[in-house]
Amino acid sequence: MKTLSTDMIRSCSARVARFAGLTAVTVLLGGVALQFVGRASAEDARIVPAPSMDEKAGSSGTETAVLAGGCFWGVQGVFQHVNGVISATSGYTGGSKDAAHYETVSAGDTGHAESVRIVFDPHKISYGHLLQIYFSVAHDPTELNYQGPDSGTQYRSAIFPTSQSQADVAKAYIDQLNHAKAFDAAVVTKIEPARQFYAAENYHQDFLTTHPTYPYIVINDLPKIKNLEHLFPRDYRADPVLVTASAGAN
Repeated sequence: MKTLSTDMIRSCSARVARFAGLTAVTVLLGGVALQFVGRASAEDARIVPAPSMDEKAGSSGTETAVLAGGCFWGVQGVFQHVNGVISATSGYTGGSKDAAHYETVSAGDTGHAESVRIVFDPHKISYGHLLQIYFSVAHDPTELNYQGPDSGTQYRSAIFPTSQSQADVAKAYIDQLNHAKAFDAAVVTKIEPARQFYAAENYHQDFLTTHPTYPYIVINDLPKIKNLEHLFPRDYRADPVLVTASAGAN
């Protein structure tokens, strides 16, 4: 895995800069401040109703979903801990192949969103249930073109269906959640079909697992894993399915 330079870490939009003061406090308090923020964030999660419309598992052994919801570190980390998920890869979706590079996407004008390609076994977990986890713990679907400290269209909430069936389920589910007022504001998640996924650089893969003490991960993403374990205990797997492990097996 590529070693992250100081400049590269700071280039993660506002992922470090907005927490610079908090990080300084953490150094003095030995991590107590970060742990407190993580607990406070974990209390904000909610489980939303299951989709009333879902796909039926066909004869195929695998299916692919592509979801975006802010920084791909946390979204990837959540789905790597979900039973039935075979792989979860961070990447870019919505723009061209030539623009699918971190430094370029971070400018916010490529059309790409930081996204995660999820290969799953539909006989173990349905597409609709993946969306339930996505809306419940992976991100906040009411935030338009930002997630927490990160702002820009590259952090938008978006579903990139890989089939018409997925598009139909996603649209019906968003309508269901808005009609039920499942959140305090409207779901702004966009459905963007026919978009190509491009895998992100190796140093972004498995970032939550390999950098568990990184301030951004502690504050924003580790609470998501706790929420998954707490709200979806039957779906939670303690050992994540990692990109690096899959590569090593090939």
